[in-house]
Amino acid sequence: MAELLRARALAFGYDRRALTAPIDLDLHAGEIVVVLGPNGSGKSTLFRTLLGTVAPLSGSVHWGGRALAELAPRELAARVAWVPQQPGAAFEFSVEQYVMLGRLGRLVPGAAPGRADREAVARAIERLGLDRFRARLLSKMSGGERQLAAIARALAQQASTLLLDEPTASLDFGNQGRVLDTLRSLAADGLGIAYATHDPNHALRAGTNALVYLPGGKTAFGPVDDLIEPGMLTCVYGVQVEAARTEGGRPVFALAAAPAPHRGEG
Repeated sequence: MAELLRARALAFGYDRRALTAPIDLDLHAGEIVVVLGPNGSGKSTLFRTLLGTVAPLSGSVHWGGRALAELAPRELAARVAWVPQQPGAAFEFSVEQYVMLGRLGRLVPGAAPGRADREAVARAIERLGLDRFRARLLSKMSGGERQLAAIARALAQQASTLLLDEPTASLDFGNQGRVLDTLRSLAADGLGIAYATHDPNHALRAGTNALVYLPGGKTAFGPVDDLIEPGMLTCVYGVQVEAARTEGGRPVFALAAAPAPHRGEG
């Protein structure tokens, strides 16, 4: 599988203070890397560092074998597309207009979208099942539909990798499943995907490898089946986590029940 992203000894943070120990991270075509950790641990900062909007404190980031610092904006846009936690638009866009924004990074400054851009937008809208919403305003869509539109916008960019910051946040149960299944389908088509989540069940549903933030600034990186287990999750979140099995044998994680309060006699 083609290597899409390689980070080595990467330290990231603000004001010269690293949020974790230096990390090594790899992403190949067809893989999904899931990033888990408590609030404030630095998941979003890691993504911003990989995108170059936050300068690394040390270490290196390579996209498609090229150093991040050497890539012009259009070259980076061909390699990675970004979906923030709460995608939206400053103006009232239709779905088609919003997805067309994904083509801007590939256009020569000042150029209008051409036939290839319109075709890329149409394919992305169809791929995400949004044909019937093409002319609908984003403000008239549900949270799950808007998230799918944001992924379509990233897909229209025709990058080889998608980075998503908590793509299932604030979505209902059904829409969470639809978004995760969409990510799995895109990875099966050969894209590389990295996304952040707080839900370990989501990591198992749509994940190949995991980057887990541990107490004390340490991290662990490896296959989701090895890292996403009760002992590791208890360590990460500081609460007791237990697992059950579905009829199909898949583990499902939940917080352990709190002990019943002690009732004194008489």
